[in-house]
Amino acid sequence: MTATEPVGAAPAAEIVIAADAPRPAPGATPPRTPLIARAVAELVGSAALVAVVVGSGIQATELTDDVALQLLANSTATVFGLGVLITLLGPVSGAHFNPAVTLAEWWTARRGGAGVTARELAVYVPSQIAGAIVGAVLADAMFGEPLVKWSTHERSAGNLLLGEVVATAGLILLIFGLARTDRLRFAPVAVASYIGAAYWFTSSTSFANPAVTIGRLFTDTFAGIAPASVPAFIGMQLVGTAVGLALVSVIFMSGKTASGQPSA
Repeated sequence: MTATEPVGAAPAAEIVIAADAPRPAPGATPPRTPLIARAVAELVGSAALVAVVVGSGIQATELTDDVALQLLANSTATVFGLGVLITLLGPVSGAHFNPAVTLAEWWTARRGGAGVTARELAVYVPSQIAGAIVGAVLADAMFGEPLVKWSTHERSAGNLLLGEVVATAGLILLIFGLARTDRLRFAPVAVASYIGAAYWFTSSTSFANPAVTIGRLFTDTFAGIAPASVPAFIGMQLVGTAVGLALVSVIFMSGKTASGQPSA
């Protein structure tokens, strides 16, 4: 510090570094945010996401009988809602809203990468599930539906389960691929866009999220899923998570120098 610098002023270099520091996003949980704040962010984000999915589905079915238009309305609302939620809550919790993402991040941390600890995993996942249930009930309440009514929408066909593997694997590949290439700043647009596309190119309409799957069994509306279909859906989502992580490790593997050390 020079004599002309005010007491307590940060050096210019430190200010530049702070301004250029990457913003947290899915797959990069901020280490300095209190765990309680992150848990609440995950709960609120998951609740809002499911409220968007279920609420827009109810609204769509009330406005038109055309299933294609219903799906278009549902997917469009989800894209915009998810993008906003990631932008808003990413700097707090990483905006996982998804046990599959949290589990994948914990796994990468166990293998020497950045990610959540076992304790954080144990807090995040219940928060996401509780939030998803609250979101479904809230959407039903807003549209005058029974607050809790088990869905009768069976989704147990093998092609739908394959769709969940593909949807989840693609999501994990996208998020952790962005993290590996230092482009998580694009996560709000990229993740929301992928989910919107996966609504249409996967047979299951891309749940790709165990918490959202659990939340959607509480509503017997357009976006619901029957309780009997939930275990298989979640099982395939976990398979998709493993496939996605495997793809990340192969596609984004670090090169090595002549000395055998990882390259930059």
